[in-house]
Amino acid sequence: MGLVFFLLIYQGMGLLTLVVSLPSLKPPTCGKNVSYLDCDKRASSFQVGIFYCALYIIAIGTGGTKPNISTMGADQFDDFEPKERAHKLTFFNWWVFSIFFGTFFSNTFLVYIQDTVDWGLGYGIPTLTLLVAIIAFVFGTPVYRHKTRVESPFTRMAKVLVAAARKWNTSVPFLDKAAVRVEEPTSEWYLCPVTQVEQTKQMVKMIPVLCATFIPSTLIAQTNTLFIKQGTTLVRSIGPNFEIPPASLSVFFTISMLISLVVYDRLLVPFVRKYTKNPRGITMLQRMMVGLIIHIITMTIAFLVERHRLSVAKDHGINKPRQIVPLRIYILLPQFALMGVADCFLEVAKFEFFYDQAHEGMKSIGTAYFTTSIGIGYFLSSFILSTMSNVTKRNGHHGWILNNLNVSHLEYYYAFSAILSFMNFLFFLVVAKNFDYNVEVNEVELELKEDIGKITEQSYVAG
Repeated sequence: MGLVFFLLIYQGMGLLTLVVSLPSLKPPTCGKNVSYLDCDKRASSFQVGIFYCALYIIAIGTGGTKPNISTMGADQFDDFEPKERAHKLTFFNWWVFSIFFGTFFSNTFLVYIQDTVDWGLGYGIPTLTLLVAIIAFVFGTPVYRHKTRVESPFTRMAKVLVAAARKWNTSVPFLDKAAVRVEEPTSEWYLCPVTQVEQTKQMVKMIPVLCATFIPSTLIAQTNTLFIKQGTTLVRSIGPNFEIPPASLSVFFTISMLISLVVYDRLLVPFVRKYTKNPRGITMLQRMMVGLIIHIITMTIAFLVERHRLSVAKDHGINKPRQIVPLRIYILLPQFALMGVADCFLEVAKFEFFYDQAHEGMKSIGTAYFTTSIGIGYFLSSFILSTMSNVTKRNGHHGWILNNLNVSHLEYYYAFSAILSFMNFLFFLVVAKNFDYNVEVNEVELELKEDIGKITEQSYVAG
């Protein structure tokens, strides 16, 4: 199944490469010095349809691979083997590191090729490397550890929910109703084993934590949109002949993330572990909490930087969409860098948390929680941004968010985001305080050894 989704991504990337390469699929150009807003030429409905078709194919393929590939990677480690278990504790750090290393390559080398050489080549290179990855995946499949799934975890959860709903008037907690026998069961959709009910409980109890990650994901979306749009109004030149492409501005975020992951895994965790005695250094929820705090600080700094940028623009009489404010791009480095540090704590811990706390047979759903939080966060970001833009324009007001950032009030939106993040942080504290971690595997192993020892001792005495 993983191969099918990989091929979907490859098909989408191939189609996207054709869209930017073939004249019949590309929209008419307006020239390099003409902005999109000033251009009166538009793509045809057919061209737009092909473009979005390619994006949706990639989205479907990505949705099928991300939760499963990361789960399969973590499943390669044996929890009952001490060395492998120790390596598994750092797996998600390096998994995310590899993802962002690819992002760094994309934001530098590929974006430069797209802006200065050719868009077709810029998309053709990742399409070719994806083909190499698929070939490597196919040849590596025989040596992977595979865990068989008798039944879909979604089906098992659905059976519990349906069985509980059908016995709604039973005087026990809701999900426990699914395991209560009130009459001769007619199907698995009426009576479920206790273990199946407990598995569903483990997945349900993570939902409040999942909800607490939606707002942070909206901030990640801002890194790839509003932060970059800010950068287009600043001086991006480095030396006399080079200017940072707008799409490459997020490389500052990526570099910060990569450095933070290495420092955290190699320096911070071993140091903190001496005092906490926790193999991870700090708990997963504590790591997420640190990331949430840094998010609040980041949005506060973004507010102050944007207010300074607008002040300079006003002092120089800059109020046109394409006018450059006489400030270097480096003033945005703190917010890009802090967002990278925040994600080192929050996103990696979130990834590990949803995998670790999911039941053994539902790990893929656990990691799907991670991708779901990002997806909902991006949609929520668009909703909040458009709503805020429309609301602030009512009654003849100027509006906070306009196409022209030099006359907008983006700093107000950043202040709103900081307040929203703080409120979400308070919600997270309540959720974290009431969350009970699952029993660690090493504790289970210890209990099993003790039970085996007791049985052996009893057998010896009896003999």
